[in-house]
Amino acid sequence: MTQAYDRLKALLAELFQFDREDLDFGIYRIMNQKRDEVSTFLNEDLLPQVREAFREYRNEDEEGARRELASLEKTLGDAGVTAESSPKYVALKEKLAASESVAALENEVYSDLYTFFRRYYKNGDFLSLRRYKEGVYALPYEGEEVKLHWANADQYYVKTAENFRRYRFGLKDGGRVGFELVSAATERDNNKAASGRERRFVPREEDPVEGIDGELRVSFEYRPHPDKQADLNRSAVAKILGHAPGGWKTRLAEPAPTESRPERTVLEKHLDEYTARNTFDYFVHKDLGRFLNRELDFFLKNEVLHVDDLDTDDERRVGQYLSRLRVIKRIGRKIIAFLAQIEDFQKKLFLKKKFVVSSDYCLTLDHVPEEMYEEISANDAQYDEWEKLFSISAIEANLENGGDNRSADWIKANPHLVLDTKFFGGDFKDRLLASIEDLDEKTDGLLVESENFQALNLLQARYRERVKCIYIDPPYNTGGDGFLYKDQYQHSSWLAMVQDRMNLGREMLSDSGVFFVSIDDDEVHNLRMLTSKVFQAENFIANVVWQKKYTRANDARYFSDNHDHILVAARTKEAVEFNLIPRSEEQTAAYGNPDNHPKGLWKATPLHAKSGTERAFGYTFQNGVSWNPPPGTYPRFSAESLRRMDENGEIWFGKNGKSTPSRKSFLSEVKAGVTPTTLWSYDEVGHNHEASDELKSLFPSNPFANPKPTRLVKRMMELTTSAYDGCVMDFFAGSGTTGHAVINLNREDGGNRKYVLVEMGGYFDSVLKPRIQKIVYSKDWKDGKPVSREGVSHIFKYVRLESYEDTLNNLSLRRTDVQDDLIRTNRALREGYTISYMMDFETKGSPSLLDLDAFEDPFSYTLDVTRGDETCAETVDLVETFGYLLGLAVRRRYAVDGFRVAEGTDPAGDEVLVIWRNTREKSNDDLDAFFEAQGFAGRSFDRVYANGDNTLALRTGEGGPSVHLIEEEFRRLMFEVEGV
Repeated sequence: MTQAYDRLKALLAELFQFDREDLDFGIYRIMNQKRDEVSTFLNEDLLPQVREAFREYRNEDEEGARRELASLEKTLGDAGVTAESSPKYVALKEKLAASESVAALENEVYSDLYTFFRRYYKNGDFLSLRRYKEGVYALPYEGEEVKLHWANADQYYVKTAENFRRYRFGLKDGGRVGFELVSAATERDNNKAASGRERRFVPREEDPVEGIDGELRVSFEYRPHPDKQADLNRSAVAKILGHAPGGWKTRLAEPAPTESRPERTVLEKHLDEYTARNTFDYFVHKDLGRFLNRELDFFLKNEVLHVDDLDTDDERRVGQYLSRLRVIKRIGRKIIAFLAQIEDFQKKLFLKKKFVVSSDYCLTLDHVPEEMYEEISANDAQYDEWEKLFSISAIEANLENGGDNRSADWIKANPHLVLDTKFFGGDFKDRLLASIEDLDEKTDGLLVESENFQALNLLQARYRERVKCIYIDPPYNTGGDGFLYKDQYQHSSWLAMVQDRMNLGREMLSDSGVFFVSIDDDEVHNLRMLTSKVFQAENFIANVVWQKKYTRANDARYFSDNHDHILVAARTKEAVEFNLIPRSEEQTAAYGNPDNHPKGLWKATPLHAKSGTERAFGYTFQNGVSWNPPPGTYPRFSAESLRRMDENGEIWFGKNGKSTPSRKSFLSEVKAGVTPTTLWSYDEVGHNHEASDELKSLFPSNPFANPKPTRLVKRMMELTTSAYDGCVMDFFAGSGTTGHAVINLNREDGGNRKYVLVEMGGYFDSVLKPRIQKIVYSKDWKDGKPVSREGVSHIFKYVRLESYEDTLNNLSLRRTDVQDDLIRTNRALREGYTISYMMDFETKGSPSLLDLDAFEDPFSYTLDVTRGDETCAETVDLVETFGYLLGLAVRRRYAVDGFRVAEGTDPAGDEVLVIWRNTREKSNDDLDAFFEAQGFAGRSFDRVYANGDNTLALRTGEGGPSVHLIEEEFRRLMFEVEGV
């Protein structure tokens, strides 16, 4: 085969992941299982069609020319004219003589296909790189007045930073090895113009390997480097093994072979996986098929069909171009269909609503029935957490505090201790939650451990148009803040990440809801345009400047950076009415009542204004003082108004009674607060140092470099929520400042504001959740210990979701022998199946794609879930998952006789009943009997859901609630795509 063919074949192997055969996670594992089959299809079915197609098109051209030539020879011969003297005859002969061979045309097609697919593909992603010719690019444009465009604008950002920071794996003998990133590249280090190098994972120069607490720790840097990552991995293996202490070298050199690398070791396997996880798959294209087909048409018209030849004597080449066009388009579209199938499959997995893997509650003891105190007092794990979080051993064991801390009296005397249902069995949890009426209404907050896009996607139905205030503090994209981006696409990657999450967040806002987002000078210009794109320009409200520091950085090279921005936008600006800011003590101190006026406190304000209509004005008061507006000003009041105020003692003439008159502005008559400005000073809303001190009081080893102060977030809630109307959301929750601020504000005004916080990774358990628990238990902390133990009554729920990586890793391929034989023996069927249906068809029924057969026992549905460095089977909470899919506001949830029941309302306000059962244990007769025994038939439900085919419709009767199968609704809602 030709060099062009070999280049195209190698590129297709890259596009279809064949160059990553050693990776056994995610989509790579699936593609590796299909490698031989797909390779055979490409090499034996698809690419040979180029030659077949060209024979068809070329033979048509050549046969037509030969027929015309033969006809012309006969005509000229009959006329007695020498054929060679005819210009047309000579032209036809030259056309046939100059006709390119099939092989040459094939070669051009291979080159064209290579050029096209190479242009749009880079390091695992398809990017928009349309160009007219070398160096001249074209942007998609639909007539907008202003167009905000970036390279990844039509892609979902799917990367997370968890594996970037740390990666753990276990060895056969129980040993643990960890890869840690010790220094990420800064913006300076990543200057492409200066270095021309992309960032790579490289072991730290000094002391790259060390043993810590029985674990081998390997430290990596992520910095620009000229070598390929694969070459660096090979040198890294030698360096790690060379520095590994004790018997680690032998353990790391254990074999982990693959077909192509029979000598591969355990260390090589995990090193390849660690670097691959953080090098590939930053994006999933939103519509790859449409995008590539559009770009292929553009490519053919601008780079294959040379329109200029139409006006030359070489017009015969147009036929050749048309033949090439037809073949390129035919084969190109088949390759695109295959690529789109893989990308669309990944998009389906990304957009699929994720399972709730676990669901628990934290609630203060005043919500727990006394009959459960004995079980609580016997739970050592709960007491260990109370000691860790609240230092309960420091509580004096006296009668006032209930005496022995294992007694019911002690539990009753400490009502604000926070119980965590994760430490108790399912029966205890069921009984506890069943005892709480209006469960969701009494639940003050929700914490979600998940990548924020996935959390927002699942929560859409439950919180759509119900959130009053959203505040987010996303990564600032400075190059060293942990945000992952592909080299050369730092700002593009960041915009793609922020846009889709803002889109989903906007859908959560009520009509009068307000969105706040923090940012610094590096990205404020991009974020300002993006905010107007997502919320529409007319709904942008303000750019608030927050003074985040109170000291000057004299070592700054240019300016001391003392501010951040907070962009403010609304779902519907016209519907927004901001609350006034409560007056400060300083502002209130300006009011006094030196003359004991009956209206109370007042302050003097001028009688003139800078604008008006009447210049010639004079007035004489009852005490004989005459007044005229100062030059260049205007009277603020009419003569009649001045007379009335004078008679009511509302004019102040100074202590001597003869000074320039002023109006008494009474505190009782002015607004209850002041209008917010776009400048928020640190003394009003706090500063970074204050925020760090807040966290250090709770966690002495505070891991957050730049947290936000609670007073800052509290200001946003004061402006947008009322005490009894306001759900606040933060889907970049970080250390939990937003939840802390909600609890503090509710403490102050007795409010009932709710919060929803989303965070992923280790900080969820180490900082976010314990911070909320601590603030509930006590309002004052020092050195991680409670000071006052003044708590609040509180309930919050926390759930953990399946991740996108979990979804990928729970895929399994299935195909029957009959299907396999049919596909192998029928080429036409094989092509259509391989190009368009293979991924969906063979993964159907995978646990992460909804195995409906497993709904027979819905309480034992499991997924292999990765937490930290371990993957284990965990039971999925289908009951909770379905509740979020429905958007159910739960009023009651309970378990009775093997049935699990949830009652509540859906987003439309309809009354809903959901009944779950193990259908192998509970028959339809059992279900019917349970339905009757609970009195459901006489209740005013609008809809009833139950799993398994059933006869409940016969029980509800005509005019009763409609009955639906959970399985059908589950599938529909889990894969329903809205607003994404």
